[in-house]
Amino acid sequence: MLFFRSEECVREWCHANGMPVRPRVRMDQLWAMARAWYATRLDPGSRRPQPDEIPRIFANLGLGDPFWDPQADSFESPAR
Repeated sequence: MLFFRSEECVREWCHANGMPVRPRVRMDQLWAMARAWYATRLDPGSRRPQPDEIPRIFANLGLGDPFWDPQADSFESPAR
């Protein structure tokens, strides 16, 4: 995971490293994802989100791009 100051910095880094610009996640989305993912971590019956629950977690965070599909067999997504 890489952290960037701006969209421009993302584009510059991707260009300099020959990488496509992929969908990004903001810090508030990342924090909300961690809270959803580990909400019951201290409970005795805690478990990871199941594969069928993950798309709903991502969708609730505004991460609806096919890039975030845990069932996908590639990370290809149109550049934005």
